[in-house]
Amino acid sequence: MGGAAVGEKITINFMEKTYDTTADENSKWAIILSDLKAGGPYGMEITASNHITLKNILIGDVWVCSGQSNMVLPMDRVKDRYADVIAHSDNPSIRQFLVPIRYDFNTPQEELQSGIWEPANPENILNFTATGYFFAKTLFEKYQVPIGLINVSVGGSPAEAWLSEDALKSFPTHLETAIRFKDSIYVNQIIEEDKAVSEEWYNRVRELDEGFLDGQKSWFDPIYDASSWQTMQIPSYWEDEGLGQLNGVVWFRKEINIPASMTGNPAWLLMGRIVDSDSVYINGIFVGSISYQYPPRRYDVPENVLKEGENIIVVRVRNNTGSGGFIKDKPYQLIAGGQTIDLKGEWRYKLGAVMDPLPAPTFIQWKPLGLYNGMIAPLLNYKIRGVIWYQGESNTEKPLEYRKLFPALITDWRQKWDQGDFPFLYVQLANFMKVNPKPSESNWAELREAQLKTLSVSNTAMAVTIDIGEWNDIHPLNKEDVGKRLALAAQKIAYGDNKVVYSGPVYQSMKIEGNKIIISFTNIGSGLAAKGSGELKHFAIAGADKKFFWAKAKIKDNKVVVWNDNISKPVAVRYAWADNPEGANLYNTEGLPASPFRTDE
Repeated sequence: MGGAAVGEKITINFMEKTYDTTADENSKWAIILSDLKAGGPYGMEITASNHITLKNILIGDVWVCSGQSNMVLPMDRVKDRYADVIAHSDNPSIRQFLVPIRYDFNTPQEELQSGIWEPANPENILNFTATGYFFAKTLFEKYQVPIGLINVSVGGSPAEAWLSEDALKSFPTHLETAIRFKDSIYVNQIIEEDKAVSEEWYNRVRELDEGFLDGQKSWFDPIYDASSWQTMQIPSYWEDEGLGQLNGVVWFRKEINIPASMTGNPAWLLMGRIVDSDSVYINGIFVGSISYQYPPRRYDVPENVLKEGENIIVVRVRNNTGSGGFIKDKPYQLIAGGQTIDLKGEWRYKLGAVMDPLPAPTFIQWKPLGLYNGMIAPLLNYKIRGVIWYQGESNTEKPLEYRKLFPALITDWRQKWDQGDFPFLYVQLANFMKVNPKPSESNWAELREAQLKTLSVSNTAMAVTIDIGEWNDIHPLNKEDVGKRLALAAQKIAYGDNKVVYSGPVYQSMKIEGNKIIISFTNIGSGLAAKGSGELKHFAIAGADKKFFWAKAKIKDNKVVVWNDNISKPVAVRYAWADNPEGANLYNTEGLPASPFRTDE
């Protein structure tokens, strides 16, 4: 498809066939190429008043990869974990098209601003969506069909940002917001105000930071005398270590002794994760900085920086709002010459500047309708095999709304694409945040439930990831299992492989027998199993008072029997019902985890 003068003739030569059409009264034209076998690369000649030659065309399956940051998360973020995969990623039959971020509240766009198809190789793959790449890799290895990934994802985006104006009519509050943001003067005013507030805050914190103002020596200078500084155990939040909850800048220094064998070699400094941003110096030399709290800190250290004997590491931490500091259960190490120095433990620290919290900006691209108009609408004429979706974290404040919002999105996209009920495969939220020792309510559990209920929409499937999250990172690094589980779903839903076990156990029904509740499941595969031990974990049970207590559970005849000896008349069961149900271990024997569920409402 393309544009030409009204009535102009267009001829396409492709795969030894010729196709003709003329441009319509709107100067648009389109030719449908059908009955094409997967393969390539091929060339195409397009002739009108000019002549265009296209090369390296593949015919295969194109999947839309959408959602928020966990779909955005690129292979570059997980390169340490998957170094061998990246090194052997050269495959021109797997490609990604990265859609540039764009929002529009007034007009569904017809064209993208930019973008190219990039083949998988050790260089390009660093920009691929990690989840999408493992999904494509798994499918290609099985079917040998070229796989194209259209990466149309935006970090932090809620579901309503991806709905069309038609779909938003069922959600009046979101529609009202979208209509308000149609006013470009209003939007530009917000942008300018946010920019001014941000610039003033960052300029002020720099002006106040004593680490740059203390006489003639900055606090990262290796000869600066920090012997009077207090000490703190790292990793930790500084409010937990006696400094209190404050925003601004705190400087940290640590002296380490390095043997000669570690000098003169490539070195890497691993500083876990730091909230919110950091600048790192070794022996007075700047080695790296990250201004966002989530990426793992991995800094390359130039060969001439480390020296034999005493070395000084300085970290300037700037916290904008909330708790500041170093995230636990992450690597804090200096690696060089095949040796590792553990950097956890006592560090000296000093307060550099105290600030009021930085006001949160208005993330305009997250507002309802914007991303649909700017990023989805231009794709609607492109034939796709289906969608993989990784999103939900930004909707956890209103999990009950998500029960309607998410199915509405699926229906909306299918209607707008006009390609039938194409496969829509999605990822259920992973486990995240601190473990609660007692059964409790959880918005994250309710959001997972909303995702589970969406399986009632035709031609959908869900990849359960309740076992591969990280309590201290909303972006778990294990994206291989996510992609592979989505690929299993695709084999069933998109490719019609009825023999594949594509899902873990899903709650079906319950039956009360005395003081026990017996739970039945679908998708049990070859049978139910307790991973890691014979004892099932993270089941809770309640009586008529609806107060839940931890329960015993066992597998019997491919059902789960649940009870608590102190509850004689149980009425409901919950499984893995928590932000982070650590240890939940109900699987099928094919190794796929059961979805969290509750039998009560």
